[in-house]
Amino acid sequence: MKAWHEDDAFWEAFGPLMFREELWAAAPAEVDAIVELVDLPPRSAVLDLGCGVGRHSLELARRGYQVTGVDRTAAYLLEARKRARRERVPVTFLAADMREFVRPAAFDVVLSLCTSFSYFEDAADNKRVLVNVARSLKPQGRFVLQLMGKEVLARIFQARDWREQDGIYFLQERTLTDDWGRMQNRWILIRDGSAQETIVSHWIYSAAELVSLLTSSGFAHVDVYGDLEGAPYDQTARQLVAVARI
Repeated sequence: MKAWHEDDAFWEAFGPLMFREELWAAAPAEVDAIVELVDLPPRSAVLDLGCGVGRHSLELARRGYQVTGVDRTAAYLLEARKRARRERVPVTFLAADMREFVRPAAFDVVLSLCTSFSYFEDAADNKRVLVNVARSLKPQGRFVLQLMGKEVLARIFQARDWREQDGIYFLQERTLTDDWGRMQNRWILIRDGSAQETIVSHWIYSAAELVSLLTSSGFAHVDVYGDLEGAPYDQTARQLVAVARI
């Protein structure tokens, strides 16, 4: 039986909710923040790891960066390539598993945004991804990793919620497992009178745990922030953003 993150039907069904128009509209400001956070020079080589339909890849390419987007979902890559062709922006989109993808010393910056890291059941696979990233960075390269930190989740945790978009209802039920080591999410999509249910699970990390994992994976230094704008990671943090350097 496939793991949830290897199920193309899941990604295709839930994609419209994960890539809503307001999220496309937010991409330019998010890229502004990333460029300032890591002081990204023009024409830098950027890897967007877990690029999805290319929200950030396309925005970076519009600004002249040399962008490679990697994802495992064929439907997402198809959409990303269509958009790139339509806009005539050069982006290389590749189908690959982040546990296997390595391009030694090829990138100035690697991005892993919107909690696209930590899905794998075996914690060793998460570390494999980070080792791959470290190997793929040029000397002095930087890795920007954005997810929901354990401290933030503890403050905002809701056992269940729901939202509606264009007549589609999306329900979530959350359970903490493994002594606050993992989050299990029951996702239910109701559309046209029928329901689709998936169990989505992933590891969750505190800032200290993430720093330890990054440094043990080949990174020399890690700075931690509360958002992409570089706010402190304190009791007001909205997310956990780590900037790791080789």
